[in-house]
Amino acid sequence: MIQIAGMVFQPSQYSPTNPTEQIILERLQADRSWHTYPSIGALTFEIRLRTNIIASAKALYESDAAFEVFASTRANPMYWFVTSTGAIQLKEGVHPSSAIRDIFLNGSQYGFECATAMIIIFYDGVLRTIGDNLFNTHFQHLVLYSWNFDPDLGLTTAYTNYFIPGDVVYFENPDFHPQMSQWRGENAVVLENDKYFGHGVGMQSAQNMIATLNELRKPNATHSAYLSDIVARPNFVQLALLSGQRQQHNRTKLIYIIITHNESSISLEQYIYYLHNEYHRWRDPM
Repeated sequence: MIQIAGMVFQPSQYSPTNPTEQIILERLQADRSWHTYPSIGALTFEIRLRTNIIASAKALYESDAAFEVFASTRANPMYWFVTSTGAIQLKEGVHPSSAIRDIFLNGSQYGFECATAMIIIFYDGVLRTIGDNLFNTHFQHLVLYSWNFDPDLGLTTAYTNYFIPGDVVYFENPDFHPQMSQWRGENAVVLENDKYFGHGVGMQSAQNMIATLNELRKPNATHSAYLSDIVARPNFVQLALLSGQRQQHNRTKLIYIIITHNESSISLEQYIYYLHNEYHRWRDPM
């Protein structure tokens, strides 16, 4: 269900420009939970961003970027520096928009695990939506590592079995092989055609995604992989407001610490758990 400025949304208020936008709008309307917006512009922004997230997922699938564990992470040295922990750090003097775009243009020079892939897709979706100037203003200190994200992206987890195209969901694999821990699960973008894109496994139905993960379980496994109810979403309304602001080159912003855990393919929920634990440790030292 959709609410605009306290009023129930009327279909006449928004006209989708393509089939993907139509599907997203229908899914938002059919959701039993309320999706509330301060204006029709904010709803329009979310639909556009979700559409671009899907486009970014498909573009990453078409690129030659490889799936790698943190120890084997690689990136184009013209734009990025790869740390000893496998983090991909933006080089000084490089435009963030150019560096993100290069991942899709020169994918053969890149390798990263699936949580990092989801962050890249989110950033590229935002870039496609707000353009180079605003993106370079607000996302100046990019470090691509697991689910580490810029606060302006506003990532949050929701718990639902009702998915909307542009969401990122998580396939759990509880009996993953201990020598292939990167297959503990798979983060995947919900596409508009009942398919999912997961970096390293491609575009598949949920049934086939589960079958793929089941082939990567430990010997004598008894638990099947499954699609969990964990959903990762950016803060669409916050980003819509950000896109309407004038450029603020002197804006001060708190940047989250990076939690280096060396566990490929974890969910956003798990990363936020690690992040909260680290902040509590700093706040309440023994």
